[in-house]
Amino acid sequence: MLFWLQLQKWVCAIVYASVALEGDRDVVLAAVAQNGLVLTWVSAELKADRGVVMAAVAQNGFALIHASAELEGDRNIVLAAVAQNGLALIHASAELKGDRNIVLAAVKQNGYA
Repeated sequence: MLFWLQLQKWVCAIVYASVALEGDRDVVLAAVAQNGLVLTWVSAELKADRGVVMAAVAQNGFALIHASAELEGDRNIVLAAVAQNGLALIHASAELKGDRNIVLAAVKQNGYA
């Protein structure tokens, strides 16, 4: 229950923030550090920002689904995502789904990956 309350807090903060704040890197970094899924509601520019996406996937690997297509194919981003949650492998680029080290990291984190 506490998880959902925290998620709602950060989602509300970003969703109700002005459009200018959705694109404010410092605000977004603080939000995704608390809940990576906040990446859903940030500007397209920040969904393509390597630092923002890395912070988001380090907190919640499933945030990878909201990253730009380019970053879904970034080896370091995907490795961080699957290290946090192996099932995030499903959101990696096709090329990285075939990368032995990425798949190994995913399976080590979650045998069902």
